[in-house]
Amino acid sequence: MAWNIDATHSHATFAVRHMVVSTVKGHFNVLSGTVNIDTANPASSWVQAEIDAASIDTNEANRDKHLRSPDFFDVEKYPKITFKSTKVEPAGDNQYKVTGDLTLHGVTKPVVFDVEYSGEVKDPYGFRRAGFSGKTKISRKEWGLTWHTLLETGGAVVADEVKIEVDLEAVTKA
Repeated sequence: MAWNIDATHSHATFAVRHMVVSTVKGHFNVLSGTVNIDTANPASSWVQAEIDAASIDTNEANRDKHLRSPDFFDVEKYPKITFKSTKVEPAGDNQYKVTGDLTLHGVTKPVVFDVEYSGEVKDPYGFRRAGFSGKTKISRKEWGLTWHTLLETGGAVVADEVKIEVDLEAVTKA
């Protein structure tokens, strides 16, 4: 059964080391998509999601402007970030490995999310809701996000490894 991602109750966040000593975190404000849940046969489950790259928000306007520029996301040329699953595998109680194609900055590569399924409930308005939390790590350079400056000490201003977390709430008619 297909469920719509409830964007008002879902989050796509990222974290990357900055100047070796701290971590910058951010999120995207606009996301959408569909999830198909088949608890009896998880291999039949799938997810398709889309993020508006220009909706990036790190709580610092100048940094967000730079991240939207051709140095990073180049949102004029690549306005969407997408994920389309290709495989869902059980990995323990309510745990799954969700493999899929992540398209970012015009580059598509496979990634694997470690996902926890939180279950489902019926809300007071007659809808069914389901929750998922997923994590993965990527090399930003593999997706063409290659802006790079070194510190005098030799460390990078922006690290290559990016941690990605998604918390999705999906909704369907009861």
